[in-house]
Amino acid sequence: MKKVMTVALLMLTLSTYAQNKVKSEMKEDCCQKEQMGCCKQTPATKLIERLNALAKKGVMYGHQDAPFYGLTWEWEDGRCDVKETCGDFPAVMGFELGGIEMGDAKNLDSVPFTRMREEIIAHHERGGIVTISWHPRNPLTTIMGGGPAGQKFPEGTAWDVSSTEVVKSILPGGQKHDKFVIWMQRVATFLASLKTPGGEPVPIIFRPWHEHTGSWFWWGEKLCTAEQYVALWNMLQDYLRQQHFCNLVWAYSPGMASDLTEAKYLERYPGDDRIELLGFDGYQWGTKKDFVSQFDQNLKMLTALAKKKNKLCAITECGLKNLTDPTWWTSTLWPVVEKYEGVSYLLTWRNYKKEWFGPSPEQPDASYFREFYKSPKTLFLNEIK
Repeated sequence: MKKVMTVALLMLTLSTYAQNKVKSEMKEDCCQKEQMGCCKQTPATKLIERLNALAKKGVMYGHQDAPFYGLTWEWEDGRCDVKETCGDFPAVMGFELGGIEMGDAKNLDSVPFTRMREEIIAHHERGGIVTISWHPRNPLTTIMGGGPAGQKFPEGTAWDVSSTEVVKSILPGGQKHDKFVIWMQRVATFLASLKTPGGEPVPIIFRPWHEHTGSWFWWGEKLCTAEQYVALWNMLQDYLRQQHFCNLVWAYSPGMASDLTEAKYLERYPGDDRIELLGFDGYQWGTKKDFVSQFDQNLKMLTALAKKKNKLCAITECGLKNLTDPTWWTSTLWPVVEKYEGVSYLLTWRNYKKEWFGPSPEQPDASYFREFYKSPKTLFLNEIK
């Protein structure tokens, strides 16, 4: 009888071990494949659910580098041009990883990565949403050693489009592949450090290889084939998935264009299993009339496509440099955006003393931005908590 009980206890122990092992493997697999049913509670899927719910309420306002510097200040804790203009933080804050691949202490806009980590965690802790882009240097032409290493812009930067061989060179089998694996690992190391005080990964909207329908970055349309671009996307995504990141929402964002039809938009699309958020970057570089026409056309296509594919959508970058039309917020941008349902957020680029795209209390556009802020359909931090 004692022997039977011992055997039964052993079988129960083995069964419990097997169940725990399966649970562990399921948890690990969830981080690799967030779309599986067991992944409903990952940071990424929680963020997707939250973004979908907020999109029904309104459009979140986002700003790049908001807590680092503004038109009249730099590196002062607690400051933010948006907050000082309207009284609230942007709902979404954008951050940039360019330079992390070189092992630099600061990114390409001179933001220390230690400070960036702090501000990303702080914005998440206060209830905000974080999006991260990456402008890696050109792996074929950059001089190793960190920073610009004595090179003159655009040589060696993401904007160095002197060769059509860059993407090919970093894909598996390429001459720079091993170097780029190191670069991807540096990105992974930084992303892995984005954790709350309780140890939970901060959910991130991750947006690599953007504006690829233009040709101003080394991964742009004229610099690589569609097949090479998709392989580039898959290589980075697979590398991070293999490291079990379960907090990344992947965003795909071509540049706004006069020919950005659905077919053009999907020409280099990695696939529904790889993308959670559809977006585009749209700036007013010319006349108001031309911008409104193109912006409206692109946004109409985007929102329809997102609905068809059951994806999130956003205006992942936008702006008018130096707000040369102070009324831009209410006369140009918002009249187009408010026409369409389902837009998760719009993000204006950074404020810097030499060029700015967001509001500032010292500028003539401040009163118009406050009108934009007061719209019941624009969402800032306090409205999404």
